[in-house]
Amino acid sequence: MEKATFAGGCFWCMVTPFEELPGIEGIVSGYMGGQVDNPTYEQVKTGTTGHLEVVQITYDPALFSYERLLELYWIQTDPTDDGGQFQDRGPQYAPAIFYHTEEQRIAAEASRDVLAASGRFSAPIVTKIIPATTFFAAEDYHQDYHKKNPKHYKEDRAISGRDEFIEENWTETV
Repeated sequence: MEKATFAGGCFWCMVTPFEELPGIEGIVSGYMGGQVDNPTYEQVKTGTTGHLEVVQITYDPALFSYERLLELYWIQTDPTDDGGQFQDRGPQYAPAIFYHTEEQRIAAEASRDVLAASGRFSAPIVTKIIPATTFFAAEDYHQDYHKKNPKHYKEDRAISGRDEFIEENWTETV
């Protein structure tokens, strides 16, 4: 098993696209990249700890490749917006790919370069590709939030603007 860690705004919305796919063994919402040990959601949401909201995916690369994970990741984000994602604003919601191995770094940079060269977006791709650091799992109530609180999750996602952005910019690849 290997790990992939992605930041794409609200971690609740970053879980469902990767769920129930062959080779995906688990998805944990959490925090990465900051200076505080064992940060809480209340700390991270202030944007002052340096952490980003992330999902950490455990996967079997023989069944689901890292390159395929990257393809799904890009579709969930606005890679031209480093000020947050959709309605979630601030550095804690910026898009980033945290690589765990040199091979992941190379694959992430190659996928970013292909996206940039595609002309899909007129603005530059600003998603950071950075080394993975210590992962801190978010509080239990954030795990599988869409299953525990489906009504609130659907309402929050509906007003976020994420789905409209995906449909407008990624429809032919979804």
